[in-house]
Amino acid sequence: MFVITGGAGFIGSNLIIGLNRIGVDDILVVDNLKNPEKLKNLNSLNFSDYLDKKAFIQNLCKFKSGKIEVIFHQGACSNTMETDGHYMMENNYEYSKIVLNFCLENKIRLIYASSASVYGNGENGFREERNCENPLNIYAFSKFLFDQYVRRIMPKSKIQIVGLRYFNVYGPQENHKGRMASSINHFYNEIKGKNEMHLFEGSKNFLRDFVYVKDVINVNLFFLKNPEKNGIFNCGSGNAESFLKVGEIMKKLYPSSVIKEIPFPDELKGKYQTFTQADISSLRRAGYNNEFTSLEDGIKAYVKILEESGGYFKYGQIY
Repeated sequence: MFVITGGAGFIGSNLIIGLNRIGVDDILVVDNLKNPEKLKNLNSLNFSDYLDKKAFIQNLCKFKSGKIEVIFHQGACSNTMETDGHYMMENNYEYSKIVLNFCLENKIRLIYASSASVYGNGENGFREERNCENPLNIYAFSKFLFDQYVRRIMPKSKIQIVGLRYFNVYGPQENHKGRMASSINHFYNEIKGKNEMHLFEGSKNFLRDFVYVKDVINVNLFFLKNPEKNGIFNCGSGNAESFLKVGEIMKKLYPSSVIKEIPFPDELKGKYQTFTQADISSLRRAGYNNEFTSLEDGIKAYVKILEESGGYFKYGQIY
């Protein structure tokens, strides 16, 4: 059996689609459906059971050794604007430690979601090295601290442990994320609403490593198929593109739309990454040789699904 925490979320539900694609459906989805919009992410997927995230952690002892093969730990509060440090550390850090220690005790492989936010402003680069890491908010700190915890344990671990530092992931099944959804999702909704896109002033100078969710899933499946590989790896395209370019690609798809600049929000000042670009050297050395989807091709593929089914996968639909 495979367990996916955060399985009703954006990347988690896409991961179920990826597993379904290779013939796997013995999947336990662990999540919190306090936001009922997330149930729409599960409607078209094949999985064996669902369990609330609190019930899962409280009943770990009931999962006998050998029953679970791999845990994909994708569940977390991903709101970079969250200011409740106690909640963030309990939900992201402490929960993750419990999952990891359970895996160690029961010889269960663990592939978990880290984040490119651990690099902060990236002034020392975006390599999987301690001197490059300087989180700017409590979400990033919760991910950073768990990576540090993993680093202390990994050298003596007898199980596969892989952490994937996701960069700016976009694609289907992210509608429930609201303000935390990708810029592509926001631009699409703005175009459909008022035929305009709102970009922060200076967006031509704000560059991010945008990675299509299909590529993120392929990286996860690569490590699933290679259980001997361990470590913390960047999961990005290796390219930095501006938010303005995203807007320009969207304008090609909707020629009558208008790009408008809006003031940069005060609440984001000092907490906003203005540049990210994954160094994927470690990922390549691990043997992952697939090409990443170009930004233009990824946006076109995503917009097609937004137009056809509101951004959700239909039953039986795969990448």
